[in-house]
Order: sequence, then C-alpha cells, then structure tokens
Amino acid sequence: MKSRHRVKTYGEVFTPRHMVDRMLDLVREELEAGPDFVDKTFLEPAAGDGNFLVAILHRKLRAVEKNYPPEEWPEASLFALASIYGIELLEDNHRDAKEAMLTEFLHFHEQRVVPCDPDTSLRKAATFLIDTNIVRGDTLTGLDWRDEKIQFSWWNRITGEPGMVQREPFTLASLRDNDAFDFTVYDSYQACRIDKVHEGVRADA
Repeated sequence: MKSRHRVKTYGEVFTPRHMVDRMLDLVREELEAGPDFVDKTFLEPAAGDGNFLVAILHRKLRAVEKNYPPEEWPEASLFALASIYGIELLEDNHRDAKEAMLTEFLHFHEQRVVPCDPDTSLRKAATFLIDTNIVRGDTLTGLDWRDEKIQFSWWNRITGEPGMVQREPFTLASLRDNDAFDFTVYDSYQACRIDKVHEGVRADA
C-alpha cells in the first residue's frame, strides 16, 4: 500500500505479483494458447499501477513470439495491446499504469531489435492504444474523471484484410445494460491499419 489514507479512502490495496501470476494461470488457455488468443479481451476494473495489465501484456507478447514468425511480431503485438483495457480512479496510478504498459511493450521489441523509436508508427500506435484503452475513472459509477461516461473502443479486425481495423467506440455502461437503448452519440472512424490508429481519421473527414 502507498498510505493508510489511500487504503481507508479508496480501498487501495495492490495485488502481489505472485498472486497475479496464479490468477492468470487460471486463464492460461485463453491468454496464451487458445484460438485467437491475441484478440481475447481483458478488462481490469481497478487497474492500480498496472500489475495485472502488464502481466497480461507480458504473457500475450511471449505467446506472440512463440506462435508468430518474427516479421509479424509488430502487428500481432499491437493487436494484443488493443485487447487489454483498464480503469483506474487515482491520477498517479493511472499515469504509472500507462507508463508501465508502454515500457513492457517497448522492452519486448527492443530486446528483439525491432525499431520502436518515438518517430516509428509502431510506438505511436502503441502509445495511442494505451492512452485510449487505459482510462482514468470510477468503474462503480461508470464515469471518468471529467464526470462523463467512461468510453472505450473496440478495435475490430476487418475480415479478408489482414492488419486492418475498424474502430468502434462504446461506453462501459453499454456493457452492463445489454437490453437498454444506448443514446450516446459516438464518433465514427475510417478503417485503417493497426499501426496507423494514432492518426484517428474520422469517417466524415
């Protein structure tokens, strides 16, 4: 814990890494070996400083290395990153979680001599996916730090067009209320390659 005040006020308690690993072992098949493991979606509703998020990404990236040829690692790793979501209430934890995710992603590629400098599309896309998928808000209320509905995006693969995605925004509330009407007005985006999602071209542009 960071302080007793934070424990008392926010119920903040961090899960030790060995417990994280034991819990993820329970979903090893979906996370690392099952069909379409790269695209299996995970949501951490109380992300803290990113313990679970980073551990999930770590396992997915090692599975990418095992199951894909080297030339496909950059694309597959971005799809793996696009499948991981998190919500964190506290500003410092939210910042730390995003930084930890990017560090894990870059470390994977740097160790394998895959270019990921700040000016590469790989790094720009990864940073954008993390910023979009890891949000600062309150899972219980469904609101972000601006008191607006927490909003995520699906990154849907386009059948028959490898590497292409269609961004589809949605709210956290829409996941909870499957039978309710969703009156949220969402932005729409043009389909693009996964390594170009940071360009965010809207459909009406």
